[in-house]
Amino acid sequence: MLHLRVISPAEQTAALVRVLSVDPGVTHLTVARGIAVDPAGDLVQADVAREAANKVLADIKALGIVHSGGLTLGPVEAVLSDAADRATRSAPGDADDAVVWEQLLAETHEESSLNSTFLAFLTIACLLASIGVATNSPVTVVGAMVVGPEFGPLAALAVALVRRNWRLARRSMIALAVGFPVAMSITLVATLVWSRLGWITTEAVLDAHNLDFIYEVGPFSFVVALLAGAAGMLSLVTAKSAALIGVFISVTTVPAAGYAVVAATLGQWHRAFESAGQLAVNLVGIVVAGVIVLELRPRTGDESGPIGRFKRAIGMRTPLDR
Repeated sequence: MLHLRVISPAEQTAALVRVLSVDPGVTHLTVARGIAVDPAGDLVQADVAREAANKVLADIKALGIVHSGGLTLGPVEAVLSDAADRATRSAPGDADDAVVWEQLLAETHEESSLNSTFLAFLTIACLLASIGVATNSPVTVVGAMVVGPEFGPLAALAVALVRRNWRLARRSMIALAVGFPVAMSITLVATLVWSRLGWITTEAVLDAHNLDFIYEVGPFSFVVALLAGAAGMLSLVTAKSAALIGVFISVTTVPAAGYAVVAATLGQWHRAFESAGQLAVNLVGIVVAGVIVLELRPRTGDESGPIGRFKRAIGMRTPLDR
């Protein structure tokens, strides 16, 4: 379930309580009169079934309280309550299938920001990838995959395309369009220095056959990107954050960027261009998969969509069958 906390102007509290009390997916409703200081008003709290959250949030926004007051929404780790069980059963859909759009938008908006932290992580990841290429070290390349923060803007772009949020889409594309060139430029300077020092040689890079997968674009390149993008988006919408580690390790975005820089430094232009192609294939594949996953998710807990039809086809009960 999710915990809802609303600061409501006193004159709007009655309408807010009516909206919450009639929704079967809402429980544990409490009101504290005049307790809020800034903004001034009443404090209204409730627990909301995840699959009912979109409708509840839409009803609250329709009251205009987001402008005159404010609301916060967060996960509840454990609930021991018959009332909560009834609310979950009464809400349409399944909690694991529900996408709480406001929560997802807020999370991806934060992850898509072009800031010094994003640039620092992306640069470190590219540097690690270039070292992994230069030393023929798959372990270092995997480390670069984990460090890379690029999935945030990619996920945000997928959400933006589905929600037609062009501002978020622009923000995400700027983060990627600026972040990768900056990180690759810094890596290029470092690679030139290492090459002058003799730490990186053409022979070592050409003999690094364990890393051929980074620049060789094959039929599975796009398939892997699609699968990783789908797993990543599912981990976001279902709050399964542990699955993201597997996503980071499975896609060759940052390693391809690092390999392209090293290859260009050594004059291996065909490998540099192939690595750039691998990077593009992975970026596009992750976004496409994210869009597909979000389009297939039931809207506002509706089990009449593709997931609901599939459940009924294999004999699983949905709220429409109860």
